[in-house]
Formats: sequence, structure tokens, C-alpha cells
Amino acid sequence: MDKRFTIGRTGIEVSRIGLGAGVVGNTMMYPKVTEDMGRELVQAAIEEGIDFIDTAFLYGFGRSEELIGEAIRNSGRRDKVKLSTKAAANFKLTDQGAMQVDNSPSALRESVEHSLTRLQTDYIDVFFVHYPYSDTPLEEAAGALADLKQEGKIKSIGASNLSYEQLQQFNMDGYMDVFQTEYSLLARQAETDLIPYCLEHQISVIPTFPLASGLLAGQYKKEDTFTDLSRMNNPMFQGEDYITNLERVERMKDYAAKKDMTLPQMALAWLLNRPGVDLIIPGATRPDQLRTNMRTTEVVLTDADMEHLDILSSTSNPGSE
Repeated sequence: MDKRFTIGRTGIEVSRIGLGAGVVGNTMMYPKVTEDMGRELVQAAIEEGIDFIDTAFLYGFGRSEELIGEAIRNSGRRDKVKLSTKAAANFKLTDQGAMQVDNSPSALRESVEHSLTRLQTDYIDVFFVHYPYSDTPLEEAAGALADLKQEGKIKSIGASNLSYEQLQQFNMDGYMDVFQTEYSLLARQAETDLIPYCLEHQISVIPTFPLASGLLAGQYKKEDTFTDLSRMNNPMFQGEDYITNLERVERMKDYAAKKDMTLPQMALAWLLNRPGVDLIIPGATRPDQLRTNMRTTEVVLTDADMEHLDILSSTSNPGSE
């Protein structure tokens, strides 16, 4: 498997394994990950040769960007590391619990300027609209990012968490370069229309939750309970769906063992073999997990492996192995 790849039509060449830095500086959602642990993680990623780091304003309301900017400045390797971040200006929850953000051109411009300051850089390689829940039409938001791209403040344009209709709207004028959407062996809904659209329009796909919020790490048990927001509100961890997913994971784990690989490596390698996926950004909390993730590029999955994983991932009762 090629270890380096160009992200779609962006011209940005990176290693195929990046770092999703959702835990860095995000103590509200990940209280067990201290800021010192976050600093150590980013420093280790740079030292290990990971050259794509993905973050967002909402990860600690800017604190993740600050810690990453500090680590990259100290490393002196800004020219070696590609940065992506996401805007969610004026984030709030309504009385009904619905999310609202501000994707107006002025708010996006301000978001970019603030991210540049926190990241201690004068350009951002990929800048995303994080959520679509704004009064601003999505094509107008994309146009605002196109202006910032023309000015050199951002190098490429992305969006995440869009439905198929919203994806079409955002890309109405053909500005989108990169799309982030949930995609893993346990969540393949994007294959229905989102990924085919991206393939047709030369938009690179970066999967979010590539290990299904940890399910594909293969460590959870039926009796486990979850208190973190990321899993408490995730249907994959609720009731019968959770039990079914654990059963699927056990079958995948057995198959990975037969192939002399770990389940996470197999799950990540599967993604790297899917059409439209140029790189993946698995998260980590410790440097040793980074190194394990990076070894994914050494994993070889045959056509027969991919077909068998299709069976294991698409049904709760695949029959005898």
C-alpha cells in the first residue's frame, strides 16, 4: 500500500495516516486526557512523521488549536505538517437541544483569522465548515471560503456532517475539495450517495470515527456503561444495537487474528482500500497508539479479504466462517 498520497485535487501530499486530534485540549469531552497528555501526543505525532493533523474550534473551544500551534512552533516543522481545522462560530444549543452555528461570510472570515492566531500560522491547509446548522445558505458559506482560498489564508475547502442534499448545496459552485463524513466497517451509510457524489466530483473523503468511536478497537464488553457524551448519545452504543455491534466486532476480531493483524489495523486498512478515501485520521490518546495506527500502511488486504469484510460488516448473522 502506498504510504503517501495526494488529497484529491488539493495538491496536498501527505502520509496516508494522520492524527484526529479531538482529544487534544478537549477536557470537556475527554476529562481523562490532560493538556500535558495532549501536548505529548502532538509532539510524538510530529516526531513519528505524521504530517496531517486535524482539529476544530469546538475541540476545547479553541484550546486544541492552541496546543497544536504551540507544539508545531516548538518543533520548527510547520512546513512539514499539514493542518486542518473546522469552524463553528457562535455555537449554541437551543431550548429544544438543537445545535446552531453561524456560517455567515463574516463569521467564517473571523473564524479563519482566529484559527490562524491560535495555530500560530499564516495559512491553513484545509478549512472546514463543521456543521450546517446555520441560517446562511451552504453555497454562500462555500463562496466565503473560496474568497479566503483566493487570498491564500486557506489552501483548500471542506465541510463535514452534511446530508446528501446539503453536500450538493455546498458544492453548488464546485468549490468543495474535501468532505468529512462518518465511515467505518460498522457505519457504511455514506456508501449510498455521499461517497458516489464525491467520487463523481473529485472530492476527497476523510472518514470520521474510523474506529466507530472505539468499538472497532475490540475492547468493549456487554456489561460496559458509558458516561462520556460522545458515546452516551451514539445509537451504536445503545440497547440491542450495541449488543449486535459487539457480536459483529467479535467475528471481525477472529478474522483479524487469523490474518495475523489487530482488529484496529484491519479496520483502518479496509478504509484505505475504499474508493475515494485518500487518508484517514484515527484518534489516539497515547504515543504508542500513534505508532500502532501508522503500521496500518503495512497491512495487505486481498480482494478476498475485502469481500469477506463486506459480509462481516453488513449483517449480524453472516453464517459459518
